[in-house]
Amino acid sequence: MPKEKGTVHYDSPAGGWGSLRGISTIFGKEWSTPLAIETLMRQNKPHGFMCVSCSWAKPANPHPFEFCENGAKATLWDLTSRRCTPEFFATHTLAELREWRDYDLEQEGRLTHPLRYDAATDRYVPCGWDEAFAAIGKELRALEPKSAVFYSSGRASLETSYLYALFARLYGHNNLPDSSNMCHETTSVALKQVIGTSVGTVVFDDLSNCDAMFFFGQNTGSNSPRFLHPLQEAAKRGVKIITFNPVRERGLEVFTNPQNPVEMLTGQETAISSQYHQVRPGGDIAVILGICKHVLAADDAAQQQGRRVLDEDFIQQHTHGFKAFEAKVRGTGWEEIEAQSGLSRRDIEAAAQVYVEADRVTAFYGMGLTQHVHGFENVAMLVNMLLLKGNIGRDGTGISPVRGHSNVQGQRTVGIAEKPELVPLDRLAKQFNFKPPRDKGLNTVEACEGIISGQVRAFIGLGGNFVRAIPERDRMEKAWSDMRLTVQVATKLNRSHLVHGQVAYLLPCLSRTEEDIQASGPQAVSMEDTFSCIHGSIARRKPASDHLRSEVAIVAGIAKATLPVNNRVKWDEWVADYSLIRDLIAETYLEEFHDFNNRMFTPGGFYRGNSARERIWKTKSGKAEFTVAKPMSATGFEDAPGRFRLITLRSNDQFNTTIYGYSDRMRGIEGTRDVVLINPLEMRRHNLREGQVVSLVSDAGDGVERKVSGLRVTPFRLPDGCLGAYYPEMNPLIPLSHHDEQSKTPAAKSVPVRILQEDGREDTGNGREPVGHATHPL
Repeated sequence: MPKEKGTVHYDSPAGGWGSLRGISTIFGKEWSTPLAIETLMRQNKPHGFMCVSCSWAKPANPHPFEFCENGAKATLWDLTSRRCTPEFFATHTLAELREWRDYDLEQEGRLTHPLRYDAATDRYVPCGWDEAFAAIGKELRALEPKSAVFYSSGRASLETSYLYALFARLYGHNNLPDSSNMCHETTSVALKQVIGTSVGTVVFDDLSNCDAMFFFGQNTGSNSPRFLHPLQEAAKRGVKIITFNPVRERGLEVFTNPQNPVEMLTGQETAISSQYHQVRPGGDIAVILGICKHVLAADDAAQQQGRRVLDEDFIQQHTHGFKAFEAKVRGTGWEEIEAQSGLSRRDIEAAAQVYVEADRVTAFYGMGLTQHVHGFENVAMLVNMLLLKGNIGRDGTGISPVRGHSNVQGQRTVGIAEKPELVPLDRLAKQFNFKPPRDKGLNTVEACEGIISGQVRAFIGLGGNFVRAIPERDRMEKAWSDMRLTVQVATKLNRSHLVHGQVAYLLPCLSRTEEDIQASGPQAVSMEDTFSCIHGSIARRKPASDHLRSEVAIVAGIAKATLPVNNRVKWDEWVADYSLIRDLIAETYLEEFHDFNNRMFTPGGFYRGNSARERIWKTKSGKAEFTVAKPMSATGFEDAPGRFRLITLRSNDQFNTTIYGYSDRMRGIEGTRDVVLINPLEMRRHNLREGQVVSLVSDAGDGVERKVSGLRVTPFRLPDGCLGAYYPEMNPLIPLSHHDEQSKTPAAKSVPVRILQEDGREDTGNGREPVGHATHPL
């Protein structure tokens, strides 16, 4: 595919030699050690350890190298020989470290000792585990329980997550936000309402049985690269792969399999997407409505010949609300669809015709759908499209949100939820002889609001880099120090550890690659993949320090020091033998986790089930719901002269807030993250030149000044009216109030901003060339 002249780009396919260089360049030392190779060979294998990166499936018949570039980086990141010891903190104040880049902080390596903050010296100093637990417990006992927030990042095991959620409820709150609140909470809310289950319906085998795949707002090459193997196989057998994304992501264009010697030696490439359409950010509602409009027209024509395109029997037996949805689709004109989507009718109909002709369709999406003010409508509209032809509840069909963190879906399954209706509280009450709190807890946005207002007095962070990951970062950091207590459980140093409460502890934990020896011997843990399959994980590497403790032991240690004695709550026994925790999970969630311990190492994982896949609709109507979207744009704001829609992006050299390096190879951007991406036509409209240093300022209209400076203008192939820049650097531009209306997921994929030039001048672009369509089918 020829690239637009003058734009940065990457000419090579996803995978291939670039992927191998990406691993070896950054982690040459660790990569070359026999132990590292042995560890990687056990990654995502039966009776091996499960990757700490994405939540992609762990197949029953794995490849010899069942890891991708990102997964290898994540593992080697944990296996680093660097150590961040008490001596490091003795020579650096936290004020000094706050001036460091995120990358440089994590380059100090693995944390080795439990630490407490010393206000007199502005340093972390070593402390004992018992001292830390006792002090944290004393602080929590002195607080109103509902003033505390227990956050989890998405990497903790099912065993840890279950105990963490139990601890919160025994303590007296449901304030259990997690990283899902920042990415896929929109999925949980929308799918629960329209099909009765909060997770996707696709399983791994569906990838081999579908006729067409539709992708919306998901960057497979960077966020779930092992997905590229079944995509390549699908493309080779003739499956039509249709992609809608404002950004041309290389992984959905072409792929060379690093595990295929012939492809590596010959440079053979496989084209992945048969059509690739660069929809405007927020334009997916209009696109999908346009697809549905063409499907209805095709059904009208088919009826003249005695045939149907719609699955009329499915619609009548299994759905509710079709007539209202049909009226909305038929009553919406193509002019409005084109204007809102940024695509032409011809190209939308070309994609829709693939849907018409395919018997079995799967739909995949990422945060390009969920992180909008009207993200709920995005997801619900995609379900509408699938329902038209009965593409939920048959082999080779279904909807699949592609999850990020390795166990973010599993955490919610076993109780990490601020919504009490999602948790079997009656069972927990009976198991542990207590009265669980029944009121709704705080999600991520609400927790941030509570910290700013002073209502939240304590924050416990089970992994992650919360302060860096959230919107409204500058205001949040200023408010953070007003909290009484902050506790961070981590493997490496990051920005969140340097912004602390009046009492603060930094507790180092084992990584998933390191053996976990407890009183009963080596322990295994488990997690859930994006297809709702449960996998066991057991590690063999020697821990980075003798002073590390497992996440299970840390959670239990804090809980035991905080809570009154309860004869049903046996923290010490559970730490000694994790199989007892799995028995508790099976007792609480019998339908999904029966016989848990015997099934946890099933090759390919054991499937916990999905009611919608069985066409059992646990909705208010008892059927799958067609919905009518009122907005035609998901952005939640109007276009205006000089106002851009900012998309926050991740590099292929990062995982969430973890920055592995400064090579965004698959976009052709090297050596920096301080860029703003914009298409050349928009550069001319706004009198910008390549390399010019500019600022982005918020255009939310709420009177709050938000600004990120020092960004170099970089020409890139994007739709008109759109900018791209890196997450988490752009988080200061996102207001806390800019979130999905129903799930409160931050709307990071369409942020209203303006460009401010060096002299403070802003060019609105008035009187320049008109905005046109930005569609580029392959």
